[in-house]
Amino acid sequence: MSIDTFGANWVIIGLMLTAAFAMGMTLLILNWVVAPQKPSWMKSAPYESGMPNVTPVQPRYTARFYVVAMLFVIFDIEAIFLFPWAVLFTQLGLYGFLEMVVFIGLLFIGYIYAWRKGALEWV
Repeated sequence: MSIDTFGANWVIIGLMLTAAFAMGMTLLILNWVVAPQKPSWMKSAPYESGMPNVTPVQPRYTARFYVVAMLFVIFDIEAIFLFPWAVLFTQLGLYGFLEMVVFIGLLFIGYIYAWRKGALEWV
């Protein structure tokens, strides 16, 4: 691949990103200019099948649900780091193996900490 081809590829990518950004901004600005803006209390009220609200609106999930979800995301993202290590396992040798043992040990300590604090308990 020559330098000219490499540079041309980046120019095309830059033009595509610029076009995507311009299209997004154009649509947002067009919506802001053209859309009717007449806010009222009726429009901002939560919609419940056309029936008036009998009880106040309550959140569907407790904060504990979000804590468990965040812990899942954190441990799931940490598991992603195992794939590159598995691909290069033979090249990394003993040093790479020991580094991964330390990494998994730290993950395990974090898991035990979250478990003991009750972050994984459903209410």
